[in-house]
Amino acid sequence: MTSTAAPPATAAAATAPRTTSGERIAARVQKLGALAVLALVVAVASATSSTFPTWSNISGILGNNAFVWLLALGMTFVIMTGGIDLSVGSMYALGGVLGAYGSRHGSALAIVLPLAVGAAWGSLQGLLIARGRMAPFIVTLAGLLGLRGLMQAVTDEGSTTYLVPQHSAFRSLGEGVWTPVLIVAGLFLLGALLLTRTRFGATLTAIGGNENAAGLLGLPVVRAKTLVYALSGTLAAAAGALGGARLGSGVTTIGVGYELTAIAAVVIGGTLLTGGSGSVGGTACGVLLLAVIHNLIDHYFSQYGSAFTDAVNGGFLAVVVLLQTLLSRTQQLE
Repeated sequence: MTSTAAPPATAAAATAPRTTSGERIAARVQKLGALAVLALVVAVASATSSTFPTWSNISGILGNNAFVWLLALGMTFVIMTGGIDLSVGSMYALGGVLGAYGSRHGSALAIVLPLAVGAAWGSLQGLLIARGRMAPFIVTLAGLLGLRGLMQAVTDEGSTTYLVPQHSAFRSLGEGVWTPVLIVAGLFLLGALLLTRTRFGATLTAIGGNENAAGLLGLPVVRAKTLVYALSGTLAAAAGALGGARLGSGVTTIGVGYELTAIAAVVIGGTLLTGGSGSVGGTACGVLLLAVIHNLIDHYFSQYGSAFTDAVNGGFLAVVVLLQTLLSRTQQLE
């Protein structure tokens, strides 16, 4: 007697949901939207301004803010899990202070000290969120305030400024254009490989998609969520230390609002605030797009100060979140 049952592979293929053209278009817009807008803005700016495409201007865009972009790299992994880290701006400032302080006792300590503090603080926040099941917003908001307080204690309420010795090897890490850019580019490349080529990256995507389902599948949810906050804290501290090397001192007034810039860059780059979808390459496009726009604002609207820049950041973020919501609805309706 001949069986008419379909083979398992055929049956699975028949029951698997098919990707519609609308879903493919929505996914492509989400993934490549920041790159397309960046190319358009650069083209328009180059055509309308003779100073924009010059090397001095480009080197300023790349070199002066390169280390700040590491905040967005760490934030990408956090948001991929559906979380948020509001403490990175404060950690950036503290990392600069610790790096400058450590440089007086050797270049190795200038790097190790902020990295160790950043990893420890991030791990603590991650444990409170992952194992203690506390809200990321509350935990990292407390971290923002706590780190600022710790920095004030280290600097005697801001009255002590630690200077990096003039001939310290640590200072060379922040000098010029290519050293900062190559450091950041290398870390972004490693981040992309971590997210796309490892089980850890796949776990983060699964957690962001559905944390309960990821747990039922046996994935190490608690460990992965703890590690992403440890990674975010480490990268923020490293960025601050390297920024301190560039400035030659530990400045206590920097880093305010940097966490919002990092979040905006990540979301503009196509990473969903709800988690489960995003890319390091998209974040790179997001940070470059914001950097170019800020450069144009400084050139054409410098009389309005930083308030105009903050308004643009907020406007971009609102538009992108709205587009993400519409794209998600489109994918659900298809």
